Amino acid sequence: MDSIIEAQRQNHEEIERYETALYSLLSRNQPTHETRLQTEHKASQVLDRISSRAATLNNHYLDEDARKAEIDSLTAPAQQNDLSEFYARLVKIQDHYNKYPDAGTGGFDLELAALMEEGNQDGIDDEFEEEDPVSLLFSGEEAYGKYLDLYANHTAYNNLKNIAKRLPYLQYLDVLLTTQSDLLHKELSGETKRTKDYESYIQNLHDYLLSFLKRTQPLVDTQSKHRDAEAEFDSKWEAGDFGDWEESKTGKHNLKANGTGEGIWCSACQKSYSKQTVYDAHLTSKKHLKATSKQASSDAPPSNPNGTLTPTTQLPASQSLQKSRFRNAALLTHLTTSLLAILAPTVNETKSNVERRFSLTAREREQELLEQAKPPAAPTNASGDGVTGEEEEEEERIYNPLKLPLGWDGKPIPYWLYKLHGLGVEYRCEICSDHVYMGRKNFDRHFQESRHAFGMRALGLPNTKHFHEITRIEDALSLAEKLKQEGRHEIFEQETMEELEDDEGNVYNRKTYEDLKKQGLI
Repeated sequence: MDSIIEAQRQNHEEIERYETALYSLLSRNQPTHETRLQTEHKASQVLDRISSRAATLNNHYLDEDARKAEIDSLTAPAQQNDLSEFYARLVKIQDHYNKYPDAGTGGFDLELAALMEEGNQDGIDDEFEEEDPVSLLFSGEEAYGKYLDLYANHTAYNNLKNIAKRLPYLQYLDVLLTTQSDLLHKELSGETKRTKDYESYIQNLHDYLLSFLKRTQPLVDTQSKHRDAEAEFDSKWEAGDFGDWEESKTGKHNLKANGTGEGIWCSACQKSYSKQTVYDAHLTSKKHLKATSKQASSDAPPSNPNGTLTPTTQLPASQSLQKSRFRNAALLTHLTTSLLAILAPTVNETKSNVERRFSLTAREREQELLEQAKPPAAPTNASGDGVTGEEEEEEERIYNPLKLPLGWDGKPIPYWLYKLHGLGVEYRCEICSDHVYMGRKNFDRHFQESRHAFGMRALGLPNTKHFHEITRIEDALSLAEKLKQEGRHEIFEQETMEELEDDEGNVYNRKTYEDLKKQGLI
């Protein structure tokens, strides 16, 4: 549409619909780390579209001339009832939709539907299913943004010049964790930090951490945090809080503050030598002769060969470049420190994961990789048995008119096997609340199962072998009473049949012996 008012209305509508979509996205259930990250990336895309529409809308409102011209063209004089402009635009709109009948908001609706899409939820493999775009942002070591991949940075750190000790990977992660309370790499000397290798190392580390933060936390405003860290660095740099780079800021290159050098300074080579013999030997080298001829051809005043600088000596251009490079390295170190403070929990998780992997054997690591490569399990159906819709339909189509039991393969067992095991015979147990058992084998097995044992315990009877084959409650109680009586009879027989002998050799049964002993006759 050519109308600026219609363009404003359309932008307002799209912003409102995007805000509704953003609310729907953020209100979703996010049970896993992968789901949360996918939702945040989609929410970030919606926020970008809202920002672009808001910027376009602001430009429309600032264009007062176009708005005034549009309103004037639609406004008729007070004394006239002129609707010619209205009908002209109406005819133009009708011609447009007659020519393009599918025109409208279809493109916007498709874009919004693509953002709100939750992926393949039916659990059926699709041959042309697209790969998750968020998973392509991470390497295998990063495990979908759970851990950091700092192996390349660790190697670059150990290859720095003049470092005191080469650190293992776990100790390197400990060094990065100490930055929460102090500046990064306080353990390195100022000479090491002023090298070009360190600048390259800290640049790569900063770029990786910034990229990782944007990929794992897309809703975090990294630009504002970056600007705040730069402003903090500028104030500290002017205040001289970066002691490792203070010597470079003075522009004296290993010269003492009073102008006396630590060694012998060669102005042509821009290098200091600790011994006179080394300085004399380099005077005849091709590098020194070339540098001397280049210095003689320039207009710069010569420097004092003993390593002191005169008041009229100017800083060379290379020294200014080095000063700028040192400031850049200090800035990157400060920015990397601020990034590590945000990513401290991720660094801790990375360290724990490395320690866990170190404790695994080679076989366990291979098994872990195989499990990670397996596709996710298919979602369960309403009954929770993990069967998909196609498998349910296949099971429903199984022909089983006799209602035979299913075998291990999910199909009905043969009819001859059904008859052999007597699975058509019903066995009812009153003790098990009139539960019916199909087949003699299931009936014999149930006497030792929990259902029958619970019924016997409710009757106050022990579930022993004496009660095997007893299924009626009345029979079980009568058997228990009979066993009790038999037990008393056995006790009486034991008392009457056991014989004891007194001191005189007379033999009595136990009961008679005890009675005579109580009377004092024995």
